[in-house]
Amino acid sequence: MKVVLLAGGRGTRITEESQFKPKPMVEIGGKPILWHIMKEYSYYGFNDFIVCAGYKQHVIKEWFADYFLHNSDITFDFTKEIQEERMTVHDQHCEPWKVTVVDTGLDTMTGGRIKRVQRYIGNEPFMMTYGDGVCDVDIGDLVEYHKQHGKIATLTAVKLKQEKGVLDIDGNNAVKAFREKRAVDGALINAGYMVLQPEIFDYIEGDHTVFENDPLDRLAREGKLMSYRHEGFWQCMDTTREKNELEKMLKFKRAPWIKWEY
Repeated sequence: MKVVLLAGGRGTRITEESQFKPKPMVEIGGKPILWHIMKEYSYYGFNDFIVCAGYKQHVIKEWFADYFLHNSDITFDFTKEIQEERMTVHDQHCEPWKVTVVDTGLDTMTGGRIKRVQRYIGNEPFMMTYGDGVCDVDIGDLVEYHKQHGKIATLTAVKLKQEKGVLDIDGNNAVKAFREKRAVDGALINAGYMVLQPEIFDYIEGDHTVFENDPLDRLAREGKLMSYRHEGFWQCMDTTREKNELEKMLKFKRAPWIKWEY
């Protein structure tokens, strides 16, 4: 199952960093937060990623191009006359990832970015999350839950006092209503980490579509949006203060989202 990562926004609330790079490329612990999110999925065996890039998209492409070189043992032999023989890779220590980076436009909305990568996904279920938040959700269990209920979409719901997508959920975990960033009220919020059926593309009109507005609201009204309640850790990185909090967790090895050795 492929994993779609939204990484095209400008990150206007963390401009100290985002003026030079996309917010998902802002580093915590020496690696972009995007890398941390990908490691989460990889831990559960999901290694095929589609990155929806936009703002300063070249930074993401160049980082992955360099990542292979930075994690490999290489001989550069400029005495060779044939150019293809001048570089020999002996050992490489990269993750078993397939990463497709797609320029989905500078001003495209979240729904439009998802729509633009449809041809890379095909007619199959896929996962999607935002490129600026880490979580210790059991992704394997999340996928199984999605398969069992048979609806079009599942999102991970956490209860935090944040200005995020607010959810009204009934006793069977069906999402009855969805409203985006209206008030800080401590309700269950949309944390991303979604599983989506390919029918989701029928709910997205084009570049102007904000995924968190009409598509999710319509799915909720039709009874086709379910929530996976997560009681554990989730944290977005909207501000420098939140970035510093994540850095502190990493420094003292108290980062709940990290399940791999580091």
